[in-house]
Amino acid sequence: MPTTGTSTNLAISGLASGFDWQSLVAQLVAVERAPETRLLSLQNAIQQRNNAYGSINTQLGVLSNRAAALNDPNLFDSRLAGVGEAITAKATASTGAPLGSYTFNFTQLATAAAQQGAVNAGRALSATNDVSGLVLSDAGFATGITGGTFTVNGQSVTISTTDTLQAVFDRISTATGGAVTASYESTTDKISLSGSGPIILGSATDTSNFLQASKLFNNGTSGIESASALGSVKLGGTLAAANLATAISDGGAGEGSFKINGVAIAFSTGESLSVVLKRINDSAAGVTASYDAVNDRFQITNKAAGDVGISLEDVTGNFLAATGLSGGALQRGNNLLYNINGGGTLTSQSNTISEATSGLTGLFVTALKVGSSSVEVTSDNAKIKSAITGFVEEYNRSQTLIDTYTASTTDAKGKVTAGLLAGESDIGTIATSLRRIANATGLPGVINNLDSLGIVANGQDNNLSVADSGKLDSALANNLSAVRNLFSDASSGITKSLGAFLDRTSGDGGTLESHQTALTKQSTDIDKQIEDMERLILAREKRLNESFVAMELARARITQQATYLSQFNQSS
Repeated sequence: MPTTGTSTNLAISGLASGFDWQSLVAQLVAVERAPETRLLSLQNAIQQRNNAYGSINTQLGVLSNRAAALNDPNLFDSRLAGVGEAITAKATASTGAPLGSYTFNFTQLATAAAQQGAVNAGRALSATNDVSGLVLSDAGFATGITGGTFTVNGQSVTISTTDTLQAVFDRISTATGGAVTASYESTTDKISLSGSGPIILGSATDTSNFLQASKLFNNGTSGIESASALGSVKLGGTLAAANLATAISDGGAGEGSFKINGVAIAFSTGESLSVVLKRINDSAAGVTASYDAVNDRFQITNKAAGDVGISLEDVTGNFLAATGLSGGALQRGNNLLYNINGGGTLTSQSNTISEATSGLTGLFVTALKVGSSSVEVTSDNAKIKSAITGFVEEYNRSQTLIDTYTASTTDAKGKVTAGLLAGESDIGTIATSLRRIANATGLPGVINNLDSLGIVANGQDNNLSVADSGKLDSALANNLSAVRNLFSDASSGITKSLGAFLDRTSGDGGTLESHQTALTKQSTDIDKQIEDMERLILAREKRLNESFVAMELARARITQQATYLSQFNQSS
């Protein structure tokens, strides 16, 4: 018997029967999913309550931290150091420094010791007086010569960096008509100018620095000589070409070394002087190495002040000897000399005085200049006050948050909406306990509760208010120990009691965490219920779809048979 179509085609609702059975299946499934919707609504309410508990738990954790800060004994031992003469000294005081006023008189400031290397570390411009072959660009001047003009006795002398030093001398003589002659003396490494009368050097229009680089300056006479030796060290070239009076050797293997204050410094002749100086400065030797171009000498200065020495030792090679450092002289540093309140002279290697030299625990005073200055150590009441007011602020935030989740609200139409945690007895107990602890009176004396500090209930809710800031300031200034006891007394202190309560409430395994754990489990259980229900609903939906498809197939076969019979009868 012929058939048409497939089961897939007949899955289209009513294709054979004309009955929209898919809509019916969808309606039946929707009805079966109604309990899931109710469970999802319940789960959402549970999650909102869980989030509310989490918010309160977090806020109480912040409050606990504020309470712990007030319970820290170091807070009430905080110190400030005030200086009378800020240009003479500055001071700081650490926790627990003794309170009081002190007068520091500085008679000598501490300075650093320095090893002054031998002068004339650089090689002379020329080994002989003959400078006819010494080109300016190659000469070892401390400052490179620039081309241009300079003036002698009003006459302009033009030079180029490719000229020899003797050529410059000749041009000076020519320009002045022989009135001024110039020469070089190798033994002193200086240039001399001689004239028939007073020599006048330079003008505002000079463009070459020859006179300055040659250290030639007016003296009002007929004879001028370089102020100091002209040969200078070249910091940028290799050690082998550094123009030192004594050649540097690294021992022949390229692994030279020396020690400064016992710290080994490596070098090789292929490096530049500037690289080695930087290596010294970056090392743990505690010194700064430099080159003084004016006096043509190297110098090592202690980074720390005080009358202490500098030890130098060539290990491999002769770096320290060649630079003149080991053959120089130590310029001793000074120790700080001072007295306190007119007492005997005290000594410090540093300009910063610590308890080690002053005997004043926790007080650090830095001398800035010779002279006297008063130093007063007081309690850091501003810091303590900030900690107290910060505690009050977090206490109020905690109470306000609890009130937000437990209070009921009424809209414009009179509809009352209960808070997420309304009716939760544990939350109400937390608010009550916080208020009871904060307002407790359990210490003897005048300062025995927050009201003694001007901190009172605002009369509207569970919050506190710093109603009298002056009262708090007075208590901190005049009875700090009582304020400390109010908060941190081992038996009755507010923060002691509050800390213990908050540990039980918002700490690990506390009341709020237990609530959250239970609510999380309820939410997870609902997920499992919905998953189980959905599995059954999907199975039911599948069976319904299969039944209706079977119905469509049966109806299609009947229709085909009827059509066939009708056609058969007509043909016979």
